[in-house]
Amino acid sequence: MSIDHFAHKSKTWDMNSRRVKNAQSIATLIKAKAPLQPAMRIMDFGAGTGLLSYFIAPEVESIVAVDSSPSMVEVFQEKSPSFACRTEVLLGDLMALDMDAESFDGIVSSMTLHHIKDIDLLFQKFYLLLRQGGFIALADLVQEDGTFHRDPQGVYHFGFDPEWLCEMAQKAGFERVEWQLASTIDKPHRSFDTFLLTAIK
Repeated sequence: MSIDHFAHKSKTWDMNSRRVKNAQSIATLIKAKAPLQPAMRIMDFGAGTGLLSYFIAPEVESIVAVDSSPSMVEVFQEKSPSFACRTEVLLGDLMALDMDAESFDGIVSSMTLHHIKDIDLLFQKFYLLLRQGGFIALADLVQEDGTFHRDPQGVYHFGFDPEWLCEMAQKAGFERVEWQLASTIDKPHRSFDTFLLTAIK
């Protein structure tokens, strides 16, 4: 059984104004860059407590929240009645979940990729799950010095070189791959940039 690295953080996760501000900045950029439509079924990969989903919800028909942390998913479910679209929760490792191919119009994610060991395999899975013409909009940290997380458990990447991540997306078959800076997270010891990668199947 996998360890829930967020069990002790989930209940207070949304009280961190820095996280809320970051999720809102990323959602604003996603809405500007991704072709969101009212009839869309979207996956929020690594949805956590639903910070990103909350801001995306008014733009789409439904969001499927995928997360491997039971405690985070519990908070998401508690909040979901306040979301402006239908929601569904899938608990588990995306690679192990049984989902139909081409079942999503888009996949969004915020601050989750650095917790994934095999990025190459992840992009292949995303490509499989998207309908033709579907999009990815993935936000994460620009490569950093390893000091972003006080507890490095479950962290496989200290951010990313966005150009390298774009190459991984292209390798999986995605087109119109591009990235731009999304937000800056200010911590007491230094600031950290995040970026948004977008692409189309």
